[in-house]
Amino acid sequence: MGEKVLMTGRVMDFTADPFKAPWADCVSYEEHGGLLIEGGQILARGAADALKADHPDARVVDYGKGLILPGFVDAHVHFPQTAMIASWGKRLIDWLNTYTFPEEMKFASLDYAAEIAARYLDLTTAHGTTSMVSFCTIHPESVEAFFAEAGKRGQRVVAGKTCMDRNAPEGLRDTAQTAYDQSKALLEKWHGQGRIGYAITPRFSPTSTPEQLEALGALWAEHPEVLMQTHLSEQTDEIAWVKGLYPEARDYLDTYEAYGLLGRNGLYGHSIHLEPREIARLDEMGAAMVHCPTSNTFIGSGLFDMKGITQTKIRVGLATDTGGGSDFSMLRTMAAAYEVGQLRHNPLHPAQLLWLATAGSAGALGMADRIGTLAPGSEADVVVLDLASTPAIAQREAQAGDIWEAVFPTIMMGDDRAVQAVWIGGRAAL
Repeated sequence: MGEKVLMTGRVMDFTADPFKAPWADCVSYEEHGGLLIEGGQILARGAADALKADHPDARVVDYGKGLILPGFVDAHVHFPQTAMIASWGKRLIDWLNTYTFPEEMKFASLDYAAEIAARYLDLTTAHGTTSMVSFCTIHPESVEAFFAEAGKRGQRVVAGKTCMDRNAPEGLRDTAQTAYDQSKALLEKWHGQGRIGYAITPRFSPTSTPEQLEALGALWAEHPEVLMQTHLSEQTDEIAWVKGLYPEARDYLDTYEAYGLLGRNGLYGHSIHLEPREIARLDEMGAAMVHCPTSNTFIGSGLFDMKGITQTKIRVGLATDTGGGSDFSMLRTMAAAYEVGQLRHNPLHPAQLLWLATAGSAGALGMADRIGTLAPGSEADVVVLDLASTPAIAQREAQAGDIWEAVFPTIMMGDDRAVQAVWIGGRAAL
């Protein structure tokens, strides 16, 4: 199997959803804990002294007061937007035309796509993110580059060719047929290779004709085991645009539902300005929404209704939405989720924020048994946080009365300096 490694420190994991039950009943925490890994899997977690006694052959890696957590799972990103993150101003549609589409044109080059894929995965590893779901560009080269780089690193990732056949510039449009053919070829080549998964990826209804959505719905019907990712109800002017393009649709969600793109394995990014029917259908299907708070505030989209959505069966993940989101850090994304919650008069507890960035996002992907958890048998993706990484954070942590008072300053003020170590697939990556 390989070398046994015993990490020791403060170990935290989640045993249930803290939005569905009192958070104190949903957390497993050991002040002097241990995590035993071997061959890319977690074998055991528990008290450090007991694990040391039971496994004297394990190599001990002591993280002191470091907080050992499941690696962060980012449920909605655009890795091709890495180089243009934090571009000034604009509403969504202007922002896409001004910044995003010109940058995505460059990904016809496999070399450029490979360069940005490596850069993106380096940056996210530095921030403690071990898994993500990414939109690529219309170019198959962008998918090949991302999967090849993730494969080298042994990462659990999901991605797909972004499909657009209208309302995009020349050079960034495919067709209904090429979207189907190229997506199918990439899916059959990559899905299930190592830790790689494919996601069927229409960008959003305004950039796809009904014929393209129908073709991608047909592909999903042929491969219902894969994820399907898209955008839904991000901005009010976007919704008005959709109504003009699909006058026969009951609402925005119906533009997907009518073409076979509504299902349990669907990931619907943003989902801010929803109609009651849309929420009811997503609830009925047990689909997943992805909350992108830094993006929603940066582009001025609106405030996600966490309280309302978590009262349904809809699964909710958390995401940076690189590069509409203004940071690669899931810590910063948790902080933004807290701030959005405050603006909606629904402050989130640190346990809920950490759950969203780990088990919540993993559950949205249908992978709660593999990632986002430290449960025995799961994949050994781990982040270790230094809860005193800067003088400002350290002076707050020194006054903490419990672990939640200790971790909350890092959620609100932490950055890559707070990431003490990262393990991906049982190997030290940072």
